[in-house]
Amino acid sequence: MTTFWWIMLAVLLILTFLVVKLIKGAKKYNHIDWGSPFLNFIDGLSRYYCIRFHRLDYERFSLPAEGGAILISNHISGLDPLLLIAASNRPIRFMIATEEYNRFGLNWLFKGAGCIPVNRSGRADIAFRQARRALDQGEIVALFPHGRIHLDEEQPFRVKPGIKKLAELTRHSIFVCRIVGVRGQGSVFTALFLRSESKILQFPTINHHYFSHNESLHHLGEVLLGHRNPFSKDS
Repeated sequence: MTTFWWIMLAVLLILTFLVVKLIKGAKKYNHIDWGSPFLNFIDGLSRYYCIRFHRLDYERFSLPAEGGAILISNHISGLDPLLLIAASNRPIRFMIATEEYNRFGLNWLFKGAGCIPVNRSGRADIAFRQARRALDQGEIVALFPHGRIHLDEEQPFRVKPGIKKLAELTRHSIFVCRIVGVRGQGSVFTALFLRSESKILQFPTINHHYFSHNESLHHLGEVLLGHRNPFSKDS
């Protein structure tokens, strides 16, 4: 056997080992049902990737065992949704921009995961009706209330009013968290390939009453960006 074929055999063995390892990891880490074996496999693979490669430090979200709830977080990279899913004990439906929902090669995944597309330049109320219906049906809906990838020092600090609208429409509890420790912040894809020491900080749950004061959107934005203690007396 020539040197070339020895090299090809070695490469094949390595690839086989990696595939088997990934399959075992996906089966080990998947423990929730997304409604299809394939999506369950993707879920397990994503959790395995976040916990082992990005060294995710977290405690499971204290989401209700059943019933609807809203989950919000800061948004610093394209890795964020995967980290939130890895910390959840239930499937999550994300509200995402229509242009992201229709991204080539990923639309099938977003659609399968039940993501809700938001038209930021048109009828966003359609997305809010879908989110309200999902919450009323007992699902978990997640969104990034700054709207886009937004680093801690970027202005404006305030979140967009959509979270207030959704809270007042549905009256569901809002679980608040902050993602830190991700490398490649500010990029959709770079953070996926740089190994991180990622961590999810969980804050006290709030509800629609939180938005009764005038500065609530600004205060919530500061909490998510790490500029304010979570829901202190002056917030």
